[in-house]
Amino acid sequence: MVGNPARIASIATAVPPFALDQHDIVRRVELALGPRSREIVRMLPMFGNAGIERRYSCVPIEWYERTHDWPERNRIYLDSAVGLLERATRDALDTAGRKAEEIDAIVAVSTTGIATPSLDALLMERMGLRRDIARLPIFGLGCGGGTIGLARAATMAQSKPGSLVLLLVVELCALCFRRDDFSKSNIVATALFGDGAAAALLSTDLDGPAIVGGGEWTWPQSLDVMGWDVTEDGLKAIFSRDIPDLVTTELHDVAVGFLADRGLALCDIDRFVCHPGGAKVLDALETAYELEPGALSESRDVLRDYGNMSAATVMFVLDRALHNGASHWRRALVSALGPGFTAGFTLLENPLSS
Repeated sequence: MVGNPARIASIATAVPPFALDQHDIVRRVELALGPRSREIVRMLPMFGNAGIERRYSCVPIEWYERTHDWPERNRIYLDSAVGLLERATRDALDTAGRKAEEIDAIVAVSTTGIATPSLDALLMERMGLRRDIARLPIFGLGCGGGTIGLARAATMAQSKPGSLVLLLVVELCALCFRRDDFSKSNIVATALFGDGAAAALLSTDLDGPAIVGGGEWTWPQSLDVMGWDVTEDGLKAIFSRDIPDLVTTELHDVAVGFLADRGLALCDIDRFVCHPGGAKVLDALETAYELEPGALSESRDVLRDYGNMSAATVMFVLDRALHNGASHWRRALVSALGPGFTAGFTLLENPLSS
């Protein structure tokens, strides 16, 4: 990126009110689905191996015990997503000491529901924001959306120096549980997914970490690795069992190439801010980035406390990285993997480093 870089003034996160304990989820899945499928019982250990203690949901756990069609799920998505985004936006503004009327542009990332008008327009109406705000809704990036959205928001901020750009990321993944689907992908999603949202404020005229680069890499012939199938009763998760192996064997060279284009190497990165897709994926990421086992502690902590919130998760990790020892890193690499199959990267430089 040329010119003055966009900087992150603040990040705020938000989760819905219903906490889901992983042990309680296992018990309920076994009682509800176990008698109907012996295969489900054999897959229950994956809940304990997921590295998750709790998650948050926009509906109470009893909601998942009944069947629900796509229109109902999407209505809940719209109501809950806008509410979470408003809370995160107000918190981000308060932290940065800015006012809502100062927002010049919004980038809104989400892939777990359909909103037309888009979520940014719904939030504008709800908060009474300025009518001339530039809007960029982004759909379809899945778990990669937080990282790639951050880079897109930085590009918008840099294209108009001094403007204030609001990045919104919200995913309500838990709504996608399908009670009558006994596939492994549905059970994996049930073991991993939670709901959450984040907001970040960016500008070239603010203090904070500078976004100095962004990029992505999409592997050929990888469209079936990750994504959604649209069915009558909602979105059905698609996961390839090969994702950890793909990360272990191929992400290293992609990341090295991204950094080399900027005159850097893996050893020049002090902090790796990674989307925690799951425990096995985190192990694979540590291998790919030449890290010691367990080094991605902030990603593991977020996974433990919130589960996989798709695109929003990496923003939770970044929020922790900016607050935990912020003065002890100079460069950070934000990364996530999403449908495509795509790796997204955002490179940060920290003015507080010593």
